[in-house]
Amino acid sequence: MKNTRGIILILSVLLTVFVALSCIDKRTFTSPPGYDLNNPVKYFMTDNLTEISGIAFRHGKPDSIYAEQDEEGKVYYFKLGDKKPAHSRFGKPGDFEDIAILNDQVVMLRSDGVLFVFPFNQVRSAEILAVQKLNDILPTGEYEGLFADERSNQLYVLCKHCNVDNTRKTNTGYIFRVAHDGSVKQSGQFVVSVKDIEAKLDGSKIAFHPSAFAKNQNTNEWYIVSSVNKIIVVTDANFKVKNVYPIDPALFIQPEGIAFDNQNNLYISNEGSKTAAGTIYKFNYKK
Repeated sequence: MKNTRGIILILSVLLTVFVALSCIDKRTFTSPPGYDLNNPVKYFMTDNLTEISGIAFRHGKPDSIYAEQDEEGKVYYFKLGDKKPAHSRFGKPGDFEDIAILNDQVVMLRSDGVLFVFPFNQVRSAEILAVQKLNDILPTGEYEGLFADERSNQLYVLCKHCNVDNTRKTNTGYIFRVAHDGSVKQSGQFVVSVKDIEAKLDGSKIAFHPSAFAKNQNTNEWYIVSSVNKIIVVTDANFKVKNVYPIDPALFIQPEGIAFDNQNNLYISNEGSKTAAGTIYKFNYKK
């Protein structure tokens, strides 16, 4: 009898654990209107893009996606689902974090704030020769977020951790105009309030470290993703925080890039590891 009771007790405990785990597996996270961040279309990257970082489209066209990984001076271009992405070399190996395409120019962001600018029409060459390296255009700090707004013809860069900021209070961003010859000139600044982010997280204190951002041209909102914080921050056009969405850490292991296509679909790239492939998740827009 005692053995029977013991077996029943063990089975009850196992059942409780199973139910608890099932609930965790099925948990859902809230999403911005028009998207379901719990159910992406997944595209797995090849080995050379295991450490995929930034992603971008030209004119929002989803037929080709442009990307870089954070160890080599190469720009990759491919259609989602391709077995082997093509690439062009633009520079020496380095810690490259994001890519943007503004009209006829491609811009690469290195983590120390150095920008590399080159003509888009050279991207499909084996070696890109006309590269401008801009060393002193950004203050000292660590950068991962870059976005080109073709509507305003401006380039936006967001600090991940900069000397001018206390990332428990603010993150500063910089706005530039890019001429047709690739020259770059600063035209403004903006600030993201960490206190406003905390207010949307029930007052939880954080140091905010954004890894990528992009503008949703359909709503005129900015989407800022933080891999460290495992959140997506949505702001208005002037970077005032509107909402904060915690994201599933089991799904978004290391989100490093974000982009929208011209059909308002959302894409987030995730860096892989020694045991997992890099990915791009597509979230189809639903009205």
